[in-house]
Amino acid sequence: MRILLVGAGGVGDAIAKIAARRDFFELLVVSDYDQSRAERTIAWIANKHGAEVAARFVAAHVDASDPDSVAALAGEHGVTHVMNAVEPKFVPTIFAGALAAGAGYLDMAMSLSEPHPEEPYSQTHVKLGDDQFAQSPDWEKAGQLALVGMGVEPGLSDVFARYASDELFSEIDELGTRDGANLVVRDEAGNEIFAPSFSIWTTIEECLNPPVVWEKDAGWFTTAPFSEPEVFEFPEGIGPVECVNVEHEEVLLMPRWLDAKRVTFKYGLGDEFIGVLKTLHLLGLDSTTPLTVRSADGPVSVAPRDVVAAALPDPASIGPRMTGKTCAGVFVTGTGKDGAPRAVYLYHVSDNEWTMAEYEAQCVVWQTALNPVIALELLARGVWSGVGVLGPEAFPAAPFLELMAKPEAEGGYGQAWGLEERTPV
Repeated sequence: MRILLVGAGGVGDAIAKIAARRDFFELLVVSDYDQSRAERTIAWIANKHGAEVAARFVAAHVDASDPDSVAALAGEHGVTHVMNAVEPKFVPTIFAGALAAGAGYLDMAMSLSEPHPEEPYSQTHVKLGDDQFAQSPDWEKAGQLALVGMGVEPGLSDVFARYASDELFSEIDELGTRDGANLVVRDEAGNEIFAPSFSIWTTIEECLNPPVVWEKDAGWFTTAPFSEPEVFEFPEGIGPVECVNVEHEEVLLMPRWLDAKRVTFKYGLGDEFIGVLKTLHLLGLDSTTPLTVRSADGPVSVAPRDVVAAALPDPASIGPRMTGKTCAGVFVTGTGKDGAPRAVYLYHVSDNEWTMAEYEAQCVVWQTALNPVIALELLARGVWSGVGVLGPEAFPAAPFLELMAKPEAEGGYGQAWGLEERTPV
């Protein structure tokens, strides 16, 4: 397997660092618009693992907004798979570039939804991933696989949902992705600061769009942002966190392959974060439509959301100032294999102290990066295979979770996942 990694930001950097410990690929091209970021990642790998390991990595420049740039770079290095690790606004161009290059494709966030209806509880228009699924016949004709939504959420959450469907339940009432954390970021003086642990560009997109819910009798429909708040108890010391509905790919992916009466995604944001997002929306700073603004070099065109992203700390840089854990998982309710009511939470917890010590990557980006590397290994070894545009739940979950949990000394990734029985309501 020869991989082109597009993006050497927080998640891309962590993907390369995780992959450096594995032997399933021949070459990994770390590319970014700013090639120095890719070079910095490879230098870390050389320092941590030695020149022999680093020799399987190459740094390169790429323009993620140009499919020809992606295709040309893939062709230059004989790439078999393109791994998209940049913001979802670049999905269409990288997706097209991979197909043009005759390579397989993976991403962690799908093509954007647009436009959304303003009123709550109406049918969505173009949903997350619709543009990619519409091109499935092209990928099938090319004999290539586009594995979409293969991060942590979506990604690992979808794997958990497939596992629950196959192994734990005879009938599922709800597949409810629940994400929560107790992360705190402090400045040099020790004061808590507002510093999102993931791309604010993506966070704004997810949180301010009307959330999508799927129900068996109604199909996909939208609700008001931050709707249906609930307090969810997260494991391993994180504790209770209020979660609200957020637009997310799981709701658009799971019903395509799994039988459930309802599918939801709820994110533990907190009052402060929700307040900031509402203020950004009120001021129009969540917009992606460029405005003309003054600068020292004359008028320039810039999107307000890009200004917000530039003004906040880079999520990749806040690890040393962050403490706490983040948890991703799926709360599943329904009827167990024994015919009795059952409720379980399948989850994975990432501890910032550990990820910083092992990878110099903060826990949220590291947890996101882990899962596409596991998926690439399963594809390289022929355990997973397919053609067309498919989500993670289209593949058997057990091999993924086994490889994930197996100790590194035995050839796995050494990442235990949890299954908590909860009281059925």
